[in-house]
Amino acid sequence: MIQYKNDRVTVFQSALFQTTTTVISLDEVIIVVDPNWLPGEIQEIQSFVQSIRGDKELYLLFTHGDFDHIIGYRAFPDAKTIGSYGLQHHPKKDYKLQLIHEFDATYYLKRDYPIEFPALDIVITEEYQQVTLGSTPLHFYLAPGHSADGLFTVIDSIGVFVAGNYLSDFELPFIYDSAKAYQKTMELASRIIDEHRPSLLIPGHGQATVDVAEMKRRVHLSADHLERLTQAVIANDEATLSALEKEHAFFSPTTQESHQENVRIIRREYTGKH
Repeated sequence: MIQYKNDRVTVFQSALFQTTTTVISLDEVIIVVDPNWLPGEIQEIQSFVQSIRGDKELYLLFTHGDFDHIIGYRAFPDAKTIGSYGLQHHPKKDYKLQLIHEFDATYYLKRDYPIEFPALDIVITEEYQQVTLGSTPLHFYLAPGHSADGLFTVIDSIGVFVAGNYLSDFELPFIYDSAKAYQKTMELASRIIDEHRPSLLIPGHGQATVDVAEMKRRVHLSADHLERLTQAVIANDEATLSALEKEHAFFSPTTQESHQENVRIIRREYTGKH
C-alpha cells in the first residue's frame, strides 16, 4: 500500500514488518529504494514506476543487504544500482539469497524474476560521498551499526533523508554489526538533521515523517535505548536487561532474539566477553 505521497516521493509499505519501498522522481531519473517484499507488492511498485517513468533513467538504491531489502532487485532488470562498499563486498551473499529462497518456499511464493544479490554500478566508498544523477546531487553517508553495509542518503533539492534500517517510529535498535558504530551513526543522523534540514525522513520500517521534532525524537529513542542497554550489560544488571527487552514494540520471539543479539554484541565490544 502507499503510506506517503507527494509530488516527488511515494513511499510504499509492505504488509510484512512495515517495510518501506520508496520511489523518488527527480528531473531526469527515477530512484527506487529497497524494492520489497511480496510478489504482488513488488508488481504494484513495478506498475507505478512504469506509469511515471517516461524516458527517465532508472536507479535502484540499496540501503543495506538484509534480504528483505534486496528481494526485489531483479524485478527492475534495466536499472542501474547504487550501494555501499560494504554491500558490494558483503561476506554472506549466498546466505542472503538462501534466506530469500527459504522465505518463498515456506510461503509457496512464486516470483517472475530471478533471485540474485545486487551487482552495483555506483559504489559508495567514502564516509561521505556526493554523486550527481542527471542534474541532482545526492549526498551519501556510510552508516554502519545495524549492519556493516548501511547507507544514509540525503537529497537536498527535495528535502529527503532516506535512513534505511534506522530511525523507525517504533523499531528500537537491532544490532548485527557494532553497538559502538550504531551510536556513532545516531550522532551522524543528528548532524544530518541539523545541517541538511530534511523535510521528509523515510525509515526502512515504519512511518515516514515530515516533523523535525519527530525526527529528533527517533534519534533520541534509539541512542537512549542503546546507552541504557550498554550500561546494563556492563553492570550485568539482569533486571534492567529484562525490562529493556520488553521495550521493543511488537514483542515476540523475533524481538527477543534481536535483543539477545544486541546484548551479545555489546558484551563483546565493551567487556571482551562472548
